[in-house]
Amino acid sequence: MSTQCLHCGAWSREIAAVLSHCGKCIKEGKETVIKYLHDVHRNIDRQRKLLGPAEQGKGYPSCRICSRGCSPAPGERGFCRLRENRDGRLLHLAGTPSRGLLQHYYDPLPTNCVADWVCPARGQYYWGKNLAVFYGACTLNCLFCQNWQYRVLTEELQPLYSAQELAARVDDSTACICFFGGDPAPQAPHALNTARKALKLNPRLKICWETSGLMTAVFLEKMLALSLQSGGTVKFDIKAYNENLYFALTGWNNGQLFANFARCAEVSSQNNSTLAVASTLLVPGYIDADEVYSIASFIASIDPQTPYSLLGFYPHFYMKDLPKTRRKTARECYSAAREAGLKRVRLANEHLLI
Repeated sequence: MSTQCLHCGAWSREIAAVLSHCGKCIKEGKETVIKYLHDVHRNIDRQRKLLGPAEQGKGYPSCRICSRGCSPAPGERGFCRLRENRDGRLLHLAGTPSRGLLQHYYDPLPTNCVADWVCPARGQYYWGKNLAVFYGACTLNCLFCQNWQYRVLTEELQPLYSAQELAARVDDSTACICFFGGDPAPQAPHALNTARKALKLNPRLKICWETSGLMTAVFLEKMLALSLQSGGTVKFDIKAYNENLYFALTGWNNGQLFANFARCAEVSSQNNSTLAVASTLLVPGYIDADEVYSIASFIASIDPQTPYSLLGFYPHFYMKDLPKTRRKTARECYSAAREAGLKRVRLANEHLLI
C-alpha cells in the first residue's frame, strides 16, 4: 500500500505512514516537516512515558552516561527508564556496576554477529560459544527497531543480574562476550564491570559491543580499552548521516555518535586492529546510495580500511508498512560505499533482499 508524502504530494510504498514524509523532503528539512517529525516522536515518547528532547535540562540532577543527559523532574524517569528522580536525587534503578537489566544466552560460533566477517577470533580462536548479553534499555526510539522486545524488560525492570552473576556465565569454552540490546550504553557501568570480571575468569575472552554509539566519552574510552586489550570489536550502528533523517528515524541527534566513532576508528587505525566496525540498515525510501556515500566518506576520511556492513531491511515495529530492501538499491549502496573510498564493504543478509 502506498503512502502520500504530506509535503511534496508524492505517493510511494517507500514512505512510512508513521512519518508521512518521503526521505527527500525530510533531508531538505523544511520547518513544517521538522515540526511534524518532532510531533511524531513527542507523541510516541508520551505513549511510552519517555523523557523527550523538549523536556531535557530542567535544572534537576542530570545523568552523565549517554549523550541525552536526562534531567528528570521529581517522580519522573529519564529516557532509558533506568534513572528516576526521587526527592531531588537521581536514583539508578539498573545499569549500575552491580545491577544490570538484561537477558543472556549462548550462541554457538560462528554466530550471526555483524562483525563476524572480520572477527579477530576467526580461525585462531573460532571455537566454542559466544555469551550474548541483551540489555533491556536503549538511548534511541528507532521506528524500525528489530529488537523492540527490550522494552518489555524496561517496563518490568526484570530480570536483574549482578556483574558477578553474569561474568560467572563465562567458562573456558566461551570465546567472546557481546553486549548489545537495546543498547549497552545506558548500562555501560554494569557491562564494563562484567567484562573486567569475565576477563579474570577467561583471559582469552574477547570483549565486543554492538551500539548506536551515544555513550559519553568517559565510558567510550573504557570500552575501547577493554576491547583493544582483548582483541574484540566495537560495532557502531550508523543509522543515517543527514541530521534531519537521523532524527526522523530515531528521535535524537547523531553528533555524539560521529564523535565517538571517529575516536574509535582512530584508535583502531593507530593499533592496526579491527576494533572499529560500522553498519547501516538500508531502510527503503530513506537510506539510499547518497546517504550511504556520505556515511562511507566520513568513515573513509578516518581510515579507509574500516569494515562497513550494509544490512537488508525487514519490516518491524512502527515501520511494518515498508517493503524489504530492493536488491538494486542494495547494490547501488554497496557501489557508493566503495566509491567513497572504503576498502572493506560487505552486503550482508542478502536473503532479505527483494
